[in-house]
Amino acid sequence: MPQYRVALAFAQLPDTALDDFAGAVVTGLTGNAAFPTPPVTVAQLSALQTAFENAIAATAQGGTTATAAKNDARDALVSALRKNAHYVEITADNDLPKILSSGYLTASTNRAQSTLDQVQIIGVDNGLSGQLKVRINPVANAKGFDGRIKSGNADYGAPISFPNSKSVLFTDLTPGTVYTMQVRAVGGSSGTGDWSDPTSHMAT
Repeated sequence: MPQYRVALAFAQLPDTALDDFAGAVVTGLTGNAAFPTPPVTVAQLSALQTAFENAIAATAQGGTTATAAKNDARDALVSALRKNAHYVEITADNDLPKILSSGYLTASTNRAQSTLDQVQIIGVDNGLSGQLKVRINPVANAKGFDGRIKSGNADYGAPISFPNSKSVLFTDLTPGTVYTMQVRAVGGSSGTGDWSDPTSHMAT
């Protein structure tokens, strides 16, 4: 059974969105028998929300004093919301409908990483003499890439690691030789994606 945790991401919301979120929590906790004794009472939380709303409105005329007052009001509201978030999480005892009835949201319980897509090679360029730069499309959730290369009918050499999609560069190649290359993404739930379709190009 998943362990539900109250999300604290509201602290990063823009001012207006935070105000709306606080209003939803005030509504959710009002008369909610599941949460009878929040550390910040509904009346106190509502007063902090109203103070924040007024402080936001006061910044419309500009000025550092109004902005500072708004930031102070925001900090006070976020602190209160965090206190009640911990209370809701503990009191709800992993009951998801109960948590959601408070107006709070839950953090994602999905820890799985997605399977990586196969790399698509879109071109190969000649760099300096003895170099081949492989151009590939970025792959979502990839943490890096492996490349391998061979000449003629030889076996592929050991995979070479590259940190990102723009850094796939094979070096120390023999000019005039045709090489075949493959690239795969690294990361995801399977560790690596499938090797790309092989692409051949002559080093210069």
